[in-house]
Amino acid sequence: MTSEIIVALLSLIGTFLGTFSGIRLVTYRLEQLERRVEKHNSVIERMALAEKDIREAGRRLGELEKWRQEL
Repeated sequence: MTSEIIVALLSLIGTFLGTFSGIRLVTYRLEQLERRVEKHNSVIERMALAEKDIREAGRRLGELEKWRQEL
């Protein structure tokens, strides 16, 4: 009976250790995913600003072309 209790306790300890390392791995992978999402979001924000600047430059270029044609 004592050996059964020892085996049960060792199994319980092994289960806890396995679960703990699994949780650590999931936490690490979530942190990595959050970093990648953060980078992606910053690229999206920069692209939105670049598109706005391009539209503004195109509008200004159109105005300059009209002004040149009037001369």
